[in-house]
Amino acid sequence: MNPFPTVKFPLTATIAAWTLAANSAFACAVCGGASDSNLAQGMNWGIFSLLVVVVAVLGGISTFFIFLARRAAAVSAETTLSSLAESNQKA
Repeated sequence: MNPFPTVKFPLTATIAAWTLAANSAFACAVCGGASDSNLAQGMNWGIFSLLVVVVAVLGGISTFFIFLARRAAAVSAETTLSSLAESNQKA
């Protein structure tokens, strides 16, 4: 019960033709094979900068956990030494 049955096909065909003929539907310079273009160089620098940010964040997180592990080991060793010293004094 479409009120506009004669408009549906021409409208769909026009939109499809317009979309397929648009220049934005073509591949970018990177996908098209021009790897020396400014677009490809910008994309490479963008990927590199994101990689640097990810490595920096993961490095900071791992450094924090290493700090916590060393701190826990130092506190544990101090507690063990103090308990040994107390047990030697009692004996």
